[in-house]
Amino acid sequence: MLDRNSIAAIALAVSLLATLTVAAQAHDEAKYPDVKGQWSRVGAPRWLARGEKAPLTPEYQKFYEENLADMKAGGPGNWPSSYCIPQGMPAIMNLYAPMEIIVTPETTYILISHINDSYRRIYTDGRPWPSEEETDPTYAGYSIGKWVDEDGDGKYDVLEVETRYFKGPRAFESTGLPLHKDNKTVIKERIYLDKTQPGVIWDDITVIDNALTRPWTLHKKAVRSKEARPVWESETCEEGNAILKVGEEAYFLSADGYLMPAKKDQKPPDLRYFKAAQ
Repeated sequence: MLDRNSIAAIALAVSLLATLTVAAQAHDEAKYPDVKGQWSRVGAPRWLARGEKAPLTPEYQKFYEENLADMKAGGPGNWPSSYCIPQGMPAIMNLYAPMEIIVTPETTYILISHINDSYRRIYTDGRPWPSEEETDPTYAGYSIGKWVDEDGDGKYDVLEVETRYFKGPRAFESTGLPLHKDNKTVIKERIYLDKTQPGVIWDDITVIDNALTRPWTLHKKAVRSKEARPVWESETCEEGNAILKVGEEAYFLSADGYLMPAKKDQKPPDLRYFKAAQ
C-alpha cells in the first residue's frame, strides 16, 4: 500500500504533467499565422490621401488649417514627434520604420524603432477592461486583443484589437492632422495576412475620436522583407534633433550650437531667469 508521501508525490507529478501539457498546447505555434520577419509599409505614411478631406468637426478643421499655415511659415505644427515625443496610436501604425510582430499565447507585441524604440503590448489572455483609474495612460494606449479562427480550420486568421486609455499630445500623421485633446480615442483593428498575396499583411484601423464627425477607417498594407537576416535599425531621436520647444514656441538649434528662430519675425524665448549679456 502506498504511504501518504508516495501518494502526494504521484499527485504532484500528475499535476506538473497536466500543467506542462496545457503549456505545450498554449504555445502551439501552428495555430497562429506566420507573422515572423520584418514588415515595411506600402505607400506614404499618411492617413489622408492626396485630395482627400478628413472627417473633422468644424472646430478641429479650423485647428488643422491653422496648423498647416504654421508649418508653411516654418513651424513644426501639431506634430509632437518633432520634439521626440513617441508617435502613439494610430500614427505608430503608419510604420515610419519597419515593424516586428512577436506572438505569445497571452500577449502579442508590435516593435518599431522610430523616434525612439517603440512598442505595443496587446493582451490576448482574455482579461476584462480595467477601469480608467486602474491604468496609466500612454501614447500607445492600452490594447486588448483576441485571435479569431474565421474559417473554422483550427488555425487563427485574424487578430482583433481594441485600444483605449491614451495620453497626448498625439496626431494622425506628420502633417499634424489632429486627434481630440481629450484623449478619449478608441481604436479598433483587424490584423491579418492576405490570403492571395504571400508576404502581405493588412491592418484595418478604425478610429473613433471626438475630433471626427464619424468613425474613420483606413486599410494599412505592409510587406515582409525577403532578406533572410534583415537589418534592424535603432533610433534615438534626441541625438540629432535640432527642433527645440521653449514654452509653446518651437525654435531651431543651429549647426554651431546657437538658438535661432523657426519662423520669420519670431520673438526670442523669455529669458527672465538669465542675466543679460555684458
